[in-house]
Amino acid sequence: MRILVVDDEEAMRHMLSIMLKKEGYDVVCAEDAEVALHVLGKEAFDFILCDIKMPGMDGLEFLKKLKERGTDATVIMMSAYGTIDTAVECMKLGAYDYISKPFKTDEIILTLRKAQERERLRRENERLRRQDMEKYPPLYAKDRKMLEIVALIDRIADYDTTVLITGETGTGKELVARTIHSKSRRKDAPFVPVNCGAIPEGLMESELFGHIKGAFTDAVRTRNGLFHEADGGTIFLDEVGELPKELQVKLLRVLQEGEVRRVGDTKTTKVDVRVIAATSRDLEEEIKKGRFREDLYYRLNVIPIKVPPLRERRADIELLAGFFLERYSRRYSKKLQGISPRAMELLLSYHWPGNVRELENVMERAVILEDKEVITPESLPILKEKEYKETKDRDYPTLSIKKAEEELEKRLIKRALEITGGNRTKAAKLLEISHRALLYKIKNYGL
Repeated sequence: MRILVVDDEEAMRHMLSIMLKKEGYDVVCAEDAEVALHVLGKEAFDFILCDIKMPGMDGLEFLKKLKERGTDATVIMMSAYGTIDTAVECMKLGAYDYISKPFKTDEIILTLRKAQERERLRRENERLRRQDMEKYPPLYAKDRKMLEIVALIDRIADYDTTVLITGETGTGKELVARTIHSKSRRKDAPFVPVNCGAIPEGLMESELFGHIKGAFTDAVRTRNGLFHEADGGTIFLDEVGELPKELQVKLLRVLQEGEVRRVGDTKTTKVDVRVIAATSRDLEEEIKKGRFREDLYYRLNVIPIKVPPLRERRADIELLAGFFLERYSRRYSKKLQGISPRAMELLLSYHWPGNVRELENVMERAVILEDKEVITPESLPILKEKEYKETKDRDYPTLSIKKAEEELEKRLIKRALEITGGNRTKAAKLLEISHRALLYKIKNYGL
């Protein structure tokens, strides 16, 4: 760790230099703030120890200059003339701590150790945040429907109301939930995802709410559940439609009362948890069939968000494909520059039954297979095969060439409008016809 000591007293600089070097620090000294700023312009430091009362530029003015520059160093101020007001002013200007002179050796070393630990935790949190961003990217959106969802998230994020996210498998429901959490006041608290369909029914109550020692055969100790783990943050109940009816009652109580009861316990525990649920099932249909409680549905469905399938938001395909290309190029150390027009055409025209998850898998496979500078159709063999099969197996309603041509023209116009998100000017360019001709055909075919 490198430390810059700034003090106009030579004896103080000498003493601090000897003391800190014994502790293993790399020390550089400056006799005033001007010299210190000059040194900081050339070298980087982890910590700065600075006196407040100095001739010329004092310590507080020095702090202001550091704030303007945006230094990454942790600053600790020192003074023999300080007051509580001075200490508060230092903190407001960005100092980590304030030490009164004269100080004991242990005092300054302890302060530095605490600052080091804080810096270590900050860097670790930043590393974990980068990892989390790699695994769970921002909610990329270009399509109008998805942009509306992003706008809705911004409006509701800070409210603790429940949210029910619906949509097909693979559309990105968990990413929507994580985005809500990351934009809320709970963002620094836990986000706990729970796949309700992946937990065995006999263990689900214990997993969600915990249990006390002796509650059942294998309960050798008291254990908190996932609701306790999410206390202060957000719990994401994915595939909530898979919950057994008896657990639906208990979840309803948590939502209404804000408390959970461990399995085997006689007491309840208060929890402060925001609940976001998701499902690919039609819960209203499940209610009609008696498989989902109507009261729980209305309690969860305060803010409904329906994530459209990828085939209905084709404007996002190019954006997402580019993100996955960059992610897997970096992961597999490939130097790919982009996606060829023909390959992009395949991506845009495919139906994507597996939605964003399928697109990610296709792009990962393409990055691995591609040996050119850009993704080509040759690295998308699965899409090429499916495109051929869909064309080969497609049933035409007539053997009339004229009518078949009209049917094909309608399909091409529909596809071009889907790809361009309804932009008729861009669609006309894709179809290689004039804008006026396209408008005529749209009207003629009733599209």
